[in-house]
Amino acid sequence: MMEEERHADAKIRAETGTGSSPRGPGCSLRHFACEQNLLSRPDGSASFLQGVAEKSRERLIRNTCEAAVLGTLHPRTSITVVLQVVSDAGSLLACCLNAACIALVDAGVPMRALFCGVTCALDSDGSLVLDPTSKQEKEARAVLTFALDNVERKLLMSSTKGLFSDAELQQCLAAAQAASQHIFCFYRESLQRRYSKS
Repeated sequence: MMEEERHADAKIRAETGTGSSPRGPGCSLRHFACEQNLLSRPDGSASFLQGVAEKSRERLIRNTCEAAVLGTLHPRTSITVVLQVVSDAGSLLACCLNAACIALVDAGVPMRALFCGVTCALDSDGSLVLDPTSKQEKEARAVLTFALDNVERKLLMSSTKGLFSDAELQQCLAAAQAASQHIFCFYRESLQRRYSKS
C-alpha cells in the first residue's frame, strides 16, 4: 500500500445513517455512523460504526484496497490505512472495509471505484440474516462477507465460514449487492454533509 503524510488541521464531523428500512426479519441493515478527519497528521481518517483472525482480515482488506486504489498515478508512494477496532457488534470485516473506503475517500486517494463490505449469515434453517450481530454470527451455520464496488456491484472479495450450498451463496451475494446500494447512498450523503459544511 502507499503512504503520503501531510499535516492538516482536522475537524471531527459525525454523521448517522438511518438505513431505508427498520431492522426487521433478516434483510435490513443496522444504523451507520461515520466520523471523518479524526486524526490531525494523516491526509484522511475516518471512523465507521455499523451497529453498535487478524492477519487474514488484514490481508483481505489490503487486497480490496489495492484493487480499488489507482496506485499507478502515484508511483513509489505508499498509502497506509490504519484500522482500529473500538468495538465488535458483529459484521466486523464488513465494517472494517467500509471504514477503509471512507478513509481513502477522506484522504483524496484516487480510486477506480468505491467499495463496501456486506456480511450475511445463514441460520440453521437456511434463513438469511443481513448485517448479523456477533450473537447471530456465533449461532449461524455460515457467515459470508462480500466486498463490492459501486460501479457495477462487482464482487471484489469474499470471505466465507461454514457450510452453504451454491444456491445459498448466490442468494447471499444478491442480498449483499442489494444492500450495497444503501451503503453507497450513506457514503454519498455523508460526503455531501462533510463538504457542504466546508
